[in-house]
Parts: sequence; C-alpha cells; structure tokens
Amino acid sequence: MNIKMIEFPKHIDKYGNLVPIEEKDTIPFKIKRVYYIYDVEQNVRRGFHSHIELEQVLICVSGSVKILVKTPYEEKNILLNNPQEGLYIGPMIWREMYEFSEDAVLLVLASEHYKVEDYIRDYDKYEKMAIDYLKEEK
Repeated sequence: MNIKMIEFPKHIDKYGNLVPIEEKDTIPFKIKRVYYIYDVEQNVRRGFHSHIELEQVLICVSGSVKILVKTPYEEKNILLNNPQEGLYIGPMIWREMYEFSEDAVLLVLASEHYKVEDYIRDYDKYEKMAIDYLKEEK
C-alpha cells in the first residue's frame, strides 16, 4: 500500500515544542497546496475519494482523527493524534476521514494545486482504475 507514517523532528526548549516540516526533506515532495479541516461535527465522515497523481501528508495538529486508507486488496485504519507524525498517502489510495475529536485540526500538505480531474469519487470506478494501476506498479 502506497502509504507510510512520517515522524517529524521535534525541538523542545523552555519556550515550548517546535516541529519543522520541510519539503523534499521531511516531506517527500514539493508542497504546492496547504489546507486544514476543523470543526467537523460528530459522526461526519469526509473524503470518499482517491487521487490519480496527487501525493499528500496528513497531520493532526490538534485533537485526533481516524483515517481509513484502502486499495482493492487491503485496508487500514490509522489514528492520527500526534502533531509530530504525518500520514503520507500516495496516488491511487482511497481515503476516508472519520471520528474527528471536537478539537481536531487536520492539516494537509499536497503535491499539486487543486484539480478536479485528479479526483476519483466513485468507488467502483476507483477500484477498476486501481487494479490496473497496481498491476503496472508491480
């Protein structure tokens, strides 16, 4: 599965904690877009899509959120609750975000600007495309 956890360095001193995030160092791509999600109501699920080319790193900088990542062959549920960790999600991985805590802030770093044509929002279409994509990757 084209995902991995990234642990960012943390600097601690009497002024607090600082976590530096740098493209092509701690982030494995050039960052072209940054956004964050917050104030998500209880029992709301978000996402329900994959990307054809886009790479992302998801960081829960406050609170917690669960991320379902899956391919036609496997799936994982990952809890993000540490601002020193990020979840890298590569192309052709289906994702859903759920169980946002009341204070959750999910920061997303993306490798490309928003392009509607890069999104696959229909799971059946995603599954067919992902099977082909994963065959080519092997």
